[in-house]
Amino acid sequence: MGFYLTALEASTEGITAEEVSDTIEQMKKPGVVRTYLEGLVPDLLAFLFQVVIACMVYAIGVKLIKLFRKLVRKWLDKKDADKGVKQFMDALVKCIGYFFLIVIILSLFGIATTSVMAIAGSAGLTVGLALQGSLSNFAGGVLILMLKPFKVGDYIVEDSHGNEGTVTEISIFYTKLKSVDNKIIVIPNGILANSSLTNVTYSEKRRIDLEVGVSYSADLKKTKAVIEQLLLSEERRLKDEAVQVFVLELGDSSVTIGARVWVPTDLYWDIRWALTEEMKNALDENGIEIPFPQLDVNVKNPV
Repeated sequence: MGFYLTALEASTEGITAEEVSDTIEQMKKPGVVRTYLEGLVPDLLAFLFQVVIACMVYAIGVKLIKLFRKLVRKWLDKKDADKGVKQFMDALVKCIGYFFLIVIILSLFGIATTSVMAIAGSAGLTVGLALQGSLSNFAGGVLILMLKPFKVGDYIVEDSHGNEGTVTEISIFYTKLKSVDNKIIVIPNGILANSSLTNVTYSEKRRIDLEVGVSYSADLKKTKAVIEQLLLSEERRLKDEAVQVFVLELGDSSVTIGARVWVPTDLYWDIRWALTEEMKNALDENGIEIPFPQLDVNVKNPV
């Protein structure tokens, strides 16, 4: 107890008895807490008013961003821009619009725009150093749209990792492909812009190269005539392109006959599969042997 009295005396040292008495009397007066709370009410109402205004600005800003995106899409439609350009610009306009909307809302709460821009600039530098890959993907997307190695709807093969499919979307950072078995493949734009790729459907026509091995005892002139007639009878081929049939290789156990025919790109696989089947049937009907590996097994009776 003596310790606490000593501490109390030390804490009240230098304070007169009259000052202590005045303080106690003021605390006894009614309405002190109420007066304090009433002083907070204007600030609280002002803050709530700012929140309401910010919500209204956000709602209006979202509608304006959607309207501006719609106008940009219409403008790109008039310019007959590629679908990939439309997707890329739409995503870019959306990001920029929401950035400025956030800056405006922060300014309503008394945060200076210059401070926000300075913070955004320094943060952007830091984030840029940390996300160099994302910036590379953004630059890759811009290069893809400018150089146009492919567009939405093209079938491409990415040579580095062997990914392939139909391009469905070119966004700010990634390009999406749909494979033939309906899988979605997402590839960073930086990889597509900095590596080799094959655009299978870039041209309107493609050449089908077929090979078939026939026996050395087969009549080569007859064999070539049968295959050439087969190619010429294909109604879907491009009539203005020449059909070629030739001896491609003299193998160990067969003579390889090569055949070339030009077809529309969108019919490539249908025609290739049909010709492969019809070639086998035509050679069989004309008695032309297609050799295949055989294994002879001789069993000797034990002595």
